[in-house]
Amino acid sequence: MRMALRASPSLFPNFTTSIFEECDIEFARNAIPANLKLLEGLLKNDPENKQILTTLSMGFGGYSMLFLEGDDPKRASGLYLRARDYGMKALGEKGVRLKNTQDKKDDLQRVLQTLGKEELEPLFWITVSWNAWINLNLDKPGALAQLNASQAFLDRVMEIDASYFQGLPHILMGVSLSARPPMLGGNVKQAKEHFDKALQLSHGKFFLAQYYLARYYAVRTQDKALFLRLTGEVEKMNPGELRDVCLINAVTQQKAKQLRELVDDLFL
Repeated sequence: MRMALRASPSLFPNFTTSIFEECDIEFARNAIPANLKLLEGLLKNDPENKQILTTLSMGFGGYSMLFLEGDDPKRASGLYLRARDYGMKALGEKGVRLKNTQDKKDDLQRVLQTLGKEELEPLFWITVSWNAWINLNLDKPGALAQLNASQAFLDRVMEIDASYFQGLPHILMGVSLSARPPMLGGNVKQAKEHFDKALQLSHGKFFLAQYYLARYYAVRTQDKALFLRLTGEVEKMNPGELRDVCLINAVTQQKAKQLRELVDDLFL
């Protein structure tokens, strides 16, 4: 089984592609958990398989972001940590070193600098899941204590390839800078610059950029006109224009509509 898994290098990237290309939201919502459990079963036959580990990191992180975060943040938090840990395992010995140096800034930076483009995918999904978990738990001291380490991961992703996955690293940076108060490193001006760069990279066709710009930056700055423009824009667009992220766009389109309905609660 281990030989068969390693002899099929395109299997797991194709799995990822097929999920993100799925435009039917309910079909994807129902299919992803079963496929993740199948992957966990395959992992038992080859526990060090980096492709399976990376795919699990992506799958649990993506599923939590798209389908759980808004309705069940506690459950999403648990799966975000599961995703982060799978990503760490995918990095092998470097992942072990990163876990052991999280509280030592200089050592952490040294290990992060050894990661390059070949490790970008697991590093990226670790960063997505970890930052999402922190943003869900900003009221907990344990989450605040991990801000510096998670930010260091995001900084390294930005250094390797800030345009990765339709500019999602820029979106993550925008969320990080606009969701947090200045005393925790927030900076709305820099956040806007990152969101604008993400919009530029995807030509405005990756809806997460507009959605998070509205949800975090527009709300933080109380720019109601921008909020209404962005959420209205997403509602009218075709999620399939970027086929490789159709699922993300379709779910985000629903989220944008729900967010728009909260306008009176979000703005004074």
